[in-house]
Amino acid sequence: MRTVRLTLAAILGASTLTTLTAFSASLPVGATQAPSASSVAACKSKIPSLEHTRGTLTVATDDPVYTPWFVNNKPFNGKGYESAVAYALAKELGVAKSHVKWVVEPFNSSYVPGPKSFDFDINEISYTAARAQAVSFSESYYNVQQSIIALKTSAIVTKHSPKELKNYLYGDQIGTTGLAYINDHIKPTKPANVYSTLDQAVLALKTGRIDAIIIDTPTGQFMASSQIHSGKKLLATQVGQFPSVGEHYGLLFPKGNPLVSCVNVALNALKANGTLAELQKKWLGIYVNVPVIKP
Repeated sequence: MRTVRLTLAAILGASTLTTLTAFSASLPVGATQAPSASSVAACKSKIPSLEHTRGTLTVATDDPVYTPWFVNNKPFNGKGYESAVAYALAKELGVAKSHVKWVVEPFNSSYVPGPKSFDFDINEISYTAARAQAVSFSESYYNVQQSIIALKTSAIVTKHSPKELKNYLYGDQIGTTGLAYINDHIKPTKPANVYSTLDQAVLALKTGRIDAIIIDTPTGQFMASSQIHSGKKLLATQVGQFPSVGEHYGLLFPKGNPLVSCVNVALNALKANGTLAELQKKWLGIYVNVPVIKP
């Protein structure tokens, strides 16, 4: 999923943003044919004229940002999957690391219509047809699966057949692909509780007002392994992840931005030469033990 950004510290207490164990990732994004040398060269020559600020590749993301997508809330350090992808794309496009500038763009405002103050936004933003009416997206840089997060004491931990999944009370943030997955694939007998923020949904889970949250596998594992706790005791678990339904993260651009085509050339080059798969393995590849369950 990641259609929302976690800001859980105030609710759940401080936690160290470290790389986790027992996680699942889509590896790789997918093989593709390498773009021609001429198309890469043509894009490199055009990049300065396409940039929002000539001579600078302006990349947006939220604040704060979290592991495993970024590390230590520092997008500019090249650590974490999305930070590393941004710099790999810059290099492929002939942009020096020193010429990459990071700016803050809140998630919920990233896909509203209108001019933008960045070249592209990398923020676990799932492509949807509705969003694509207001902004443009690149090809996938990460294929997303949804997962279940619940308290360890919940019946859903052991009772999660497709029929049983319909009997639980779910909660999620409004407008997220997790909420859409609940409604479109799980189809529970009780309407999901809808919250204005993910913080509110997590608090509802922690206090037992809902049975589970549906969220993308990497973010969900981080929540369960580091953030939902009472003192030093972890309260939540990642029950399992669902099969892919084709959801993916794309870089977000102002609508109709001609830079999209060149970024896709760079993405295809990174897929074809194995760079994207290597970055997924490095930053997300330790998350490989989440079982797949059926909705």
